[in-house]
Amino acid sequence: MQRILIVEDEVKVANAVKKGLEENGFEVEVAYDGRVGMSLAAGSDFDLVILDLNLPHHNGYELCEVIRRRNSKVPVIMLTALGGMDDKMQAFELGADDYLVKPFDFRELLARIRVFLKRAGGEAAPDRRFRLTVADLEIDRERKEVTRGGKKIALTAKEFQLLELLALHRGKVISKAAIAEKVWNIDFDTGTNVIEVYMNFLRKKIDKDFDQKLLHTKTGMGYYLAEE
Repeated sequence: MQRILIVEDEVKVANAVKKGLEENGFEVEVAYDGRVGMSLAAGSDFDLVILDLNLPHHNGYELCEVIRRRNSKVPVIMLTALGGMDDKMQAFELGADDYLVKPFDFRELLARIRVFLKRAGGEAAPDRRFRLTVADLEIDRERKEVTRGGKKIALTAKEFQLLELLALHRGKVISKAAIAEKVWNIDFDTGTNVIEVYMNFLRKKIDKDFDQKLLHTKTGMGYYLAEE
């Protein structure tokens, strides 16, 4: 499944595009401000990125520049209300591949996305489908193997699924409810501590023997995996 990042502070627009793309078979991540967008773009590989220009904290130009420095091949589509020629020229100079002005027809956006993904031949993020990396932690998704600092770490099936989920959303806080749904396929029961137990299992295996901790808790909100 090809993965797309949307960085858009207009919630209705972002959610509408996300829903439309998911209905067409894409996996979609959304950031509603430039700071979160920067974190996701820097921490994960995507097959295509959709950027607004006017964003809180970091604007679309800054994000485009960072993304392009990190990955020269991933297609970047600007989706913005700014339709001036100077805006377009600056975006293209920073590495944007396309520029779509709001309001727009979703069908046109979808067509452009498919053109760029076909042109890229699925090569924009070839490794991410099979391997996830955070600092010196590597997750082989095909072989279901995990190493840190070159040392193999044995995980149970559920431990691997939990770590994989956190790595796929690197830097993003995942709630207990989302973890319960995606890893255990159940509604979260506030009376159980199974998620805390498994997070402790992971910490002992992933972080205990290393100075740099990768697994973090956001009190009252959930857990995340990040290099801090």
